[in-house]
Amino acid sequence: MLRLIPARSQRPSEDIIFTLSTEAQRRRAAGESIVNATLGALLDEDGRLLVLPTVARAIREVTDEDWAAYAPISGAPAFLDAVITDCFGNRPGFRESATAVATTGGTGALRHALVNYIEAGQALLTTDYFWGPYATLAAEHGRRVETFRTFDESGSLDVEALGAGVDRCLAAQGRCLLFLNDPCHNPTGYSMSRTEWDAVTQALLARADEGPITLLIDLAYFLYGAADDPRGFLDALEPLLGRVSLLFAWSASKSFAQYGLRVGALVACEPDPTARETTAAALAFSCRGTWSNCNRGGMAAITRVLTDPTLKSACDADREQARDLLMRRVHAFNEAAKGLSYPRYEGGFFVTVFHDDAAAQAARMREAGVFVVPLGSALRIAVCSVAVRDVPRLADSLRS
Repeated sequence: MLRLIPARSQRPSEDIIFTLSTEAQRRRAAGESIVNATLGALLDEDGRLLVLPTVARAIREVTDEDWAAYAPISGAPAFLDAVITDCFGNRPGFRESATAVATTGGTGALRHALVNYIEAGQALLTTDYFWGPYATLAAEHGRRVETFRTFDESGSLDVEALGAGVDRCLAAQGRCLLFLNDPCHNPTGYSMSRTEWDAVTQALLARADEGPITLLIDLAYFLYGAADDPRGFLDALEPLLGRVSLLFAWSASKSFAQYGLRVGALVACEPDPTARETTAAALAFSCRGTWSNCNRGGMAAITRVLTDPTLKSACDADREQARDLLMRRVHAFNEAAKGLSYPRYEGGFFVTVFHDDAAAQAARMREAGVFVVPLGSALRIAVCSVAVRDVPRLADSLRS
């Protein structure tokens, strides 16, 4: 007799990305020549997980007591202070209004946003190309996902569609929680321009008095873009402080190439002290009610890398080498993929190629030993895991 409640009896058992990656690894182990562009982890040119040596050293140097002891429910204060600095740099308007809690990676930050900023049965709003687990998280917590058209006819972010989506949410549920993954959007690879960010800000300001609006920026890939200042987009958002709730999902998984450490944070900006205190209490309550506390040893290691000047400089140099490798792949893709239809791609782990029959195309590619992820009318390609030498084969397979 099945004793699960009915709502939980039809859950899928596998994630398509991990399923495809497992098949690719099995076929490679059996001797096939495989290009695996499914999993969002940065690999070296030999297909091994790329690890930042300075971060690995900092993890090894964490004391036994720090690994064994409980962390504070909201996270270690030094860690939270370091994350806020890493998010905002020298921007006092953001820093002085910020409160933060530690989360189990960036995914935990998204979870906290969902349960604290929209009610059960309500919908978050995001682009129609989005990271699939947004929908998984929403379903797990009794919420839904609604989308707006990502790109307009010129290939830019469709800000008019975004505004209409916000209007729909406000009319239907009296509030809006908007997820934007930028820079280096997963799955399209698109990074918004300053002009686009300014337009988003104006669209939200125009509706700020119509109901509570919360904008969450998913920062997972922000250090891997093409911009000289990866935090430069924040300057466009400053007029929203105090008018719109600003949330930032911060993760060590990509920035520090530590996917299994599960160190993340949700940062909330509320200039009003009472609102900030209430927000901090709500987020701490969510921590206690979900995972109780996070990985103390992981927070200790990442705090050292963020705050020790010598370690930080060494880590930044390690990451820059990793970013240079990724950018070589980005440039190789843009060169090899001429004639294919895809958004502007200037950096980041992924790019999405548009295709009228993505599922059939992915199946044909898989038969030829090239693995990508079909997403409706597009194919998601994890350039981060493809060696430079394999990029031309990948692009040719996309045309087959």
